[in-house]
Amino acid sequence: MVKIIMHGCNGAMGQTISRIAAEDPDIEIVAGIDVQNEKNNAYPVYSSLEECREEADVIVDFASAKAVDGLLDYSAKNKIPVVLCTTGLSSQQLEKVEETSRQVAVLRSANMSLGVNLLLKLVQEAAKVLAAADFDIEIVEKHHNKKVDAPSGTALALADSINQAMDQVYHYKYDRSAVREKRDKHEIGIQAVRGGNIVGEHDVIFAGEDEVITFQHIAYSKAIFGKGALSAAKYLAGKKPGIYTMADVIG
Repeated sequence: MVKIIMHGCNGAMGQTISRIAAEDPDIEIVAGIDVQNEKNNAYPVYSSLEECREEADVIVDFASAKAVDGLLDYSAKNKIPVVLCTTGLSSQQLEKVEETSRQVAVLRSANMSLGVNLLLKLVQEAAKVLAAADFDIEIVEKHHNKKVDAPSGTALALADSINQAMDQVYHYKYDRSAVREKRDKHEIGIQAVRGGNIVGEHDVIFAGEDEVITFQHIAYSKAIFGKGALSAAKYLAGKKPGIYTMADVIG
């Protein structure tokens, strides 16, 4: 059985993961970490990792970017692998992730769903054919009105995946209102929409002369991310130090 510390246990995703884990005989959440403790959890909850005394195989993180530095320090110090699901990390924090991975296993993914990780591969193949035929590439992402970072980590991951396949020739355009000029053929436009309770939608648009091809992923429930995070936790338990991704989990 894989024992987990749920970092950010009282957030929406923390609660979703807790419900899924309760029905999985191969997983036990032994403790939760959250600054707010108004939920009724089946495990002890602490306001900080330093207060936690339960032993665990993996930490699953769905908290906030401001808590990531302390999380990485704790993970490295106690040699507990971490599934890092929080998005919106700064460049300094990403460097810290790399440093931490030299001491302990870290699995980082902008999106934990199986479908999105397949999409990351599909858009690479599409770009190799369509970008060469002068198709323009745009990404539109939609999320609920409580999401604080924009564009989404998944949108950036999709752009990075395409750029990797095309030898990094693209730059990203987040706002077209600041200048009045025609579109650069080597840009990927990334636009964010925030409203209501949209779980997550991502459209990758390849627009050419007389035809448009769109890859779309729609998340109807946060459960897809929770299931992916727990699959990642099972995979990461006992792994050697290093950076891992959902591509490793799904093979």
